[in-house]
Amino acid sequence: MDGRLKNEATAEFLHGDAIEQLYVVPSGSCSLVVSSPPYNIRKLYERNDRRTYDEYISWQREVAKETVAKLTPDGSLCWQVGTYVSDGEIFPLDIPFVEIFRSLGLKLRNRIIWRYNFGLNADRRFSGRYETLLWFTKSDDYYFNLDPVRIPQLYPGKRHGASKGAKAGLPSGNPLGKNPSDYWEFLAENDFKENPVWDIPNVKSRHPERTDHPCQFPVELVERCVLALTRPGDTILDPFVGTGATAIAALKHQRNAIGVDREFSYLEIARKRLAELAEGILPLRPLGKPVRRPKATEKVAKVPDEWRMAAAAE
Repeated sequence: MDGRLKNEATAEFLHGDAIEQLYVVPSGSCSLVVSSPPYNIRKLYERNDRRTYDEYISWQREVAKETVAKLTPDGSLCWQVGTYVSDGEIFPLDIPFVEIFRSLGLKLRNRIIWRYNFGLNADRRFSGRYETLLWFTKSDDYYFNLDPVRIPQLYPGKRHGASKGAKAGLPSGNPLGKNPSDYWEFLAENDFKENPVWDIPNVKSRHPERTDHPCQFPVELVERCVLALTRPGDTILDPFVGTGATAIAALKHQRNAIGVDREFSYLEIARKRLAELAEGILPLRPLGKPVRRPKATEKVAKVPDEWRMAAAAE
């Protein structure tokens, strides 16, 4: 085992090709898979594998087949994907992945939107500012617990009307909170409220979790999946674990983790981060922390003088 917290949860990292290393993982041993596969957009870790779009999809079918085999009968799979771009044409990757996992017998329960404010700017199309997380289950008998991720009722004083019979006049909401839906905003005031957008900063610039990985998965994106879809002591698998966000979210909430990655340097970072988590010194963005918006008085929020002058000259 590569890491263990005081709560006895463990993490194991397997170095190598995802398909080859998944053979090592016992079938039916994982209650949850959470992963974000490479998007085939030639990031640093993809440059030695220049696949066509069809080659990429074929490879991912094989990874998906081996990954699904590791799920328990009541298990879930959360596959977070973005967009493949070729010659200015976009291919939303959630479309083929729905077909891939459905062909393997999984059932799609939610298509969740993760929205972020910063990304690559586009000149000849609208800039992409969201990705999707597909939640599948292996069967109709799956584990799902809303209580750990419920949010305060927007209208706690709302009551049933007269047409509700015996319920008339009684509070209409759940006292534990409401369902966060499938479009989530990670804001202190709006977190888990009306919006089903997961508004989480991507790991860029001054994000406390930033490492050398160029396309890093934020820990708080994984945490809700872990809390709602698994029990303490369950095992969570990530076949593209990178610098360990899935393992961190798992161990933080008393779940075990298995992570696979072919980049040894990323696994070393993951091990270091787990050691820091155990020591209580790992920099993490708190779950539900507000996305910072600059005040109107701050310099970055003011219109530059150059823009004013250019507008006046027109």
